[in-house]
Amino acid sequence: MVLTEPDWALWRSFGAVVTHGSLSAAARRIGYSQPTLGRHIETLEQQLGVALFDRTLQGLKPTDTALRLYQSVQAAEASLAEAVLMAEGSTGALEGTVRITASTVVSHYVLPALLRPIREEFPAVAIELVPSDSIENLLLREADIAIRMVRPAQLELIAKKLGELPVVATAHASYLGARGTPATPDELPRHTLIGMDRSDLIITAAKQLGFPLARSDFALRTDSQTAGWELLKAGLGIGFAQLGLVNDTPGMRTLLPMLAIPALEVWLTTHRELFLSPRIRAIYDRLAAALAAYISRTGRASNDRTPP
Repeated sequence: MVLTEPDWALWRSFGAVVTHGSLSAAARRIGYSQPTLGRHIETLEQQLGVALFDRTLQGLKPTDTALRLYQSVQAAEASLAEAVLMAEGSTGALEGTVRITASTVVSHYVLPALLRPIREEFPAVAIELVPSDSIENLLLREADIAIRMVRPAQLELIAKKLGELPVVATAHASYLGARGTPATPDELPRHTLIGMDRSDLIITAAKQLGFPLARSDFALRTDSQTAGWELLKAGLGIGFAQLGLVNDTPGMRTLLPMLAIPALEVWLTTHRELFLSPRIRAIYDRLAAALAAYISRTGRASNDRTPP
């Protein structure tokens, strides 16, 4: 029996359904209608002569055969995307401006090193970097690409979770040498604490971890994340920061390992329409790879293999 070679559109629909677990979710992601996706799956099963999904009340569950095929489809999608980028690069069409927004800490301390090889690869693409701890509105085109610490909810956005960045209690060795090192969270109020001014983010997180803190417990307060980090580096007290920054900064020490501080999720986001732009797609893909490498070194990489 000679199998009919399935059209790539069928494989693309198959990959989307495996990734998202239902026809409706896959349809929203890749822009096909739900009936079209359903026909694609049925056609692919007929052409291959195998069942790819078990139909359940919870959605479509891929069979073992489907999961094995999915790995090859993922690899093919990645290769095709790379081929498109290479073709676009050879025509010189990758030029213009890409506006990226991220938190002030990520913008100031993480992105500069990651952007250098991207700029070297795409010198005709200008980068506008917008450090902001507020959520820029991608739907209103206030930014082309956003690095966010929360999962976007809008269906119009493409979002990929890259991993998680651990947060730790920390202080500079000079402070600990002068004031001692706290052994338990109960000792924190006896130390000089660096926290936030108008935001109650740290106070709320502390309560969830089982020990109360009040605004008055913080002798140094600022709502600027970068200013808070600089105060910590200067040895002015104890605070909280991303583990990657602590490990990369001479003199900084991690404290109180028993604290299960929630990690920061890292999501790379763009608008669905903007994602069709070769310029923005190129920067998005390179930025995703660079951030994923950084997270694998300093945090926890994502197990989510959802293609953008």
